[in-house]
Amino acid sequence: MCGIAGWINLKQSDSNQAAEPVLHSMCERIVHRGPNSEGLWVDDTVALGMRRLSIIDLVTGDQPVFSEDRSVIVMMNGELYNYREVRAELERGGHRFTTKSDTEILPHLYEEYGDGLLEHVNGMYAFSLWDATRKKLIIARDRFGEKPLYYGVFDGKLIWASELKAILAHPSVKPELDLNALRHYVSFDYVPAPMSIYKGIHKLPAAHVLTVEKGEVKIRRYWDISWSPTSPTNFSLSNKSNGAGVASNLSLTDSARELRELLSDAVRMRLVSDVPLGILLSGGIDSSTVAAFATQHATERVKTFSIGFEEDSFDESKYARRVAKHLNTDHYEDKLSATTAGDLISEIGKWLDEPMSDGSLIPTVLLSQFVRKHVTVALGGDGGDELFAGYPMYYAHTVAAKYKSVPAFLRSGLIEPIVNALPVSTNNMSFDYKAKRFVRAAKFDDVERHHSWFGSFSIDQHERLFTKDVLAQTEADIYRGVRELVGKSDAKNIIEKAQYADINYYLAEDILTKVDRAAMSVSLETRAPFLDPRVGQFAASIPVEYKLKGKSGKVILKEAMKDLLPHDILHRPKKGFGIPIAEWLKGRLNPLMNEMLSPERLKKQGLFNSNYVQKLIREHESGKASHHKELWTLLVFQLWCDNFLI
Repeated sequence: MCGIAGWINLKQSDSNQAAEPVLHSMCERIVHRGPNSEGLWVDDTVALGMRRLSIIDLVTGDQPVFSEDRSVIVMMNGELYNYREVRAELERGGHRFTTKSDTEILPHLYEEYGDGLLEHVNGMYAFSLWDATRKKLIIARDRFGEKPLYYGVFDGKLIWASELKAILAHPSVKPELDLNALRHYVSFDYVPAPMSIYKGIHKLPAAHVLTVEKGEVKIRRYWDISWSPTSPTNFSLSNKSNGAGVASNLSLTDSARELRELLSDAVRMRLVSDVPLGILLSGGIDSSTVAAFATQHATERVKTFSIGFEEDSFDESKYARRVAKHLNTDHYEDKLSATTAGDLISEIGKWLDEPMSDGSLIPTVLLSQFVRKHVTVALGGDGGDELFAGYPMYYAHTVAAKYKSVPAFLRSGLIEPIVNALPVSTNNMSFDYKAKRFVRAAKFDDVERHHSWFGSFSIDQHERLFTKDVLAQTEADIYRGVRELVGKSDAKNIIEKAQYADINYYLAEDILTKVDRAAMSVSLETRAPFLDPRVGQFAASIPVEYKLKGKSGKVILKEAMKDLLPHDILHRPKKGFGIPIAEWLKGRLNPLMNEMLSPERLKKQGLFNSNYVQKLIREHESGKASHHKELWTLLVFQLWCDNFLI
C-alpha cells in the first residue's frame, strides 16, 4: 500500500534536469500513504516516484521494481492478491525474481503479455509502468476503483499521482475550480470520474488504462462487468482457474453454494500480510460475512473492530458485538461522541483534497484512527450493497413505477401535500425523510430519480442554488455521463441498470474514495473481498430475483450465509454508517455553518445564490424542513475551498 506520482514529457525536446527535487516534493505530499520509504526513478523522458507502506516483503519490497534487464520499471500503489500463483507460473516460464514483493510480477507480466498483463492480476492497484526500450508508459487503475489515480497535461507534461495534492505540488500545475465539476458535486455528493474538482485534472476511471507512446495519449477500458448469464466468472485470476460455472443455470441453493466458495476464497487471498491484520465489523451482513470467512482461514484469533454512537438511532455497535461473540473474535470497540466528531469536521478541508459530502466519512476516519492503533491492514464489506442489491433505492424503483401510474392530480393534490406535511425528524433514515425524498424525485426519469435519492441537490434546484454566471458557463445535463455509461451496458432491467451505475459511480467515486482517504490518512490499508472480480461477475450473472425479491435485497447472500451467521443479523434492516448531521447543524455545528455559508461570503465567492441558501438554513433551524444533506454538502465545499482553492 503506497502512493505514486510522476510525469512524462510528451515532447522529445524536453528534458528532466533537476527533476528529483520536484518529484520528491510531490511524494512528500502523500507521505501519509506510505510513511516507510520513498522510491524515485528519473530518466530523460519520465519521472517515477512513490511512497511505501510496508505490508508484504518488509525487507526487500521497496520500489521501483524492474525486469531482469532493468528495461521495464514499475511503481505501484495497492496489493496483487494472486501474486504467488502468478509468480510461480512466470518462474516456470524462465523469469527470475529478486524480491518477494507482489509488485515485481508486473514487469514480468508485461514482458510476457504486453498490454494484456492486466488480464492476469487480481487485486487493487494504481501503477505506473515504463518501458524504457519502447519509450512507452502505462498507468492503470484496478477494476472497481479501490485505488485512486489522477492525471492532467500541463506544459507539455502528463502528470499523475494517487492524490490531487501531489499533482498540485508540481510547479506546472495551477489550480482552478471546474464549475461543471462543482455542479456534479452538489448533486452526486462527490465529483464523478473522469472529472476532478480542478480544470485540467482528471480521474482515471476504474478498470481503465492510459498509455503514452510517441507523445500520444490513449485511454481504454480493459474490463467491464457483464450482466449476461453466460459470462464466465473465474478470469483465471487465482489458483481456482477451473472454478465458477454459469450462474444462471443453477438453482438459488446451488448458486448460493458457489457464491460461498468464491467469497471464502476471496477472503483467504486477502488475509496475506506480513503485518497485523483485522476486520472492520459493523454488524451488517457484508462485514459479518467477511469476518465469518476470516475466522475459517486465519491462523490465529481474528481481531474485529467497530465504532458506536452516542445517538441511539445511529448506533449499531450492539450488532457488531453480537457477531463478534458468535464468531469468537478478539473484538475492539470505540464510542463516537458529538464533541469528537465535531472537532474533526473542522479539520476535513486540511486533508480531503477534493470535496466529498458523504456523512459517513467522519466515522470512517475515526474508525480508521482507532483501528490503526492495533493493526496495519483491515478487511471490510464494501461492495456487497451494489453487487447484491442491498440499497433500499433498488426496491424503491419498483414502487416508483407503481406510484407514477397514480393519476397526476392525486399525486400532486393529495399524496405529496400529505407527505410533505409529515413532522420533521432528525433520526437516522427516518420515515418522513425517506418519504419526502421519494415523492420529490418520483417525477424524474430512472437515472435522475436514482441519483436524486442518493444525492443532495436535485437537478431542479440548480436554477435556485447557483448564480446566473455559473449556470451560463456550465452544462445543464449533469446526468449525461451516467446515461451514456448505462446505455452501453448489457443490463436488462431497471435494477441491474441502477446497480451498474452505482458500481461505476457511487461505489468507485464515493464509497471506495471515502475509505481510501480515511484509511490512508493514518496509513491503514483496507481490503474489500466482495470486490474480487470473480465475485463481482458472478453477482452480475445471476437472475435479479436471486438478489432482490420484493423488499428483500441480498437474497442469495443471506442464503449462502444462513449456516454461518445469526438469523437476526442476516435479516435486520439496513441502517447505514451515518452521523446525526441534521441535529448537529442546529446545535454544535450551527455557528460553523452560518459562518461558512454567510451571505457576505457567498456573494464574494460568486458561486451560490445567498438568498436561497439562507432560506434553506432558516427552514432547517426552525424545524420546518430537514435540509441537512444540502447544507452539509455546501459546508464541506466551503471547508475544502479554504484549504485548497487559493
